[in-house]
Amino acid sequence: MIAVRCESVSKSYSRTPVLGIKELLVGRHRRVGRFTRKAALHDVSFQVARGRSIGIIGQNGSGKSTLLGLLLGVIRPDRGRVALAGRVATLLALGAGFHPELTGRQNIFLYGSILGMSLREIRARFDEIVAFSELGDAVDDPLRTYSSGMTARLGFSTVAHTPAEILLIDEVLAVGDLQFQQKCAVKLSQFTRDGGTLVIVSHDLNAVERLCDDALWLHEGRVLASGNPRQVVAAYVGWCQGTGAGETAAG
Repeated sequence: MIAVRCESVSKSYSRTPVLGIKELLVGRHRRVGRFTRKAALHDVSFQVARGRSIGIIGQNGSGKSTLLGLLLGVIRPDRGRVALAGRVATLLALGAGFHPELTGRQNIFLYGSILGMSLREIRARFDEIVAFSELGDAVDDPLRTYSSGMTARLGFSTVAHTPAEILLIDEVLAVGDLQFQQKCAVKLSQFTRDGGTLVIVSHDLNAVERLCDDALWLHEGRVLASGNPRQVVAAYVGWCQGTGAGETAAG
């Protein structure tokens, strides 16, 4: 069964060229660049079966965030079709959906509700969320007292324990220390083994190779390569090295 499907999807935002921050600072002397295209996505097609995972890679401005927005349903394609079969949970920014004045405990209920969990579901999973986060008694401290690593662990733990069939994750794989990162990787692998579907948008190419069954390389809104993660990552790294954009490929 196909859980995530994009068929010939295209999306444009404006006929006015969009400039990057560097171009705004130094003046509009560049006519062509990553941020000057009209189309954010052009004729993008892919599908992900249940129990499979895909990594979306590419430079900043390549269309990854637009694609994620289309999958979430917060924006609509101009052309083509996007379809997701199953309950969706997403982790787009660590700490998003949290309130700094609330305790970790209260934020679990807040964020769980945002993710679509019922009060009964949150209560049933609460102890597992806290145990996985390794916060211990700190779960009853205000979030404003947390380090960024503690906030990251709480966010990932909450989303990882939602009863969702599809997880959409954006640039949040490097959560906590190395031991916790490995723990997260195991959790995501278990999610797909249990039949879940995983979509990861990341610059961490090593993580994409480790965690994903397939990969998709976007460049200026178009698919340049898709398929085996090692082959797609190798093509992307080779392109970046050849164009002097290696800082992105380094992840």
